[in-house]
Amino acid sequence: MSRVVWQKGGEARVLAVAGEAVTLSSTIPSPPGSRIDGTLEPSGQAFRIKIHSSKRTEEGGEARFILQGRAIDLTREGRATLTAMIATN
Repeated sequence: MSRVVWQKGGEARVLAVAGEAVTLSSTIPSPPGSRIDGTLEPSGQAFRIKIHSSKRTEEGGEARFILQGRAIDLTREGRATLTAMIATN
């Protein structure tokens, strides 16, 4: 399964991509205004997002965080990878 692995620990699934806007379901929170770095797996491409919103939710009995933000320094290839991740999740 495709995922984002955060540098500071944890991981996320991509829920939506619309231009530069990205929505993810993450195992860790990140406050609004923060920047979080990760890697798109299995491609290994670097991924960075500036967070606009972080909301706690329950998913399968465990806490998850819906992160909404803007992709930073994302290449065209990276955006295509994110879009493809939605289809596989």
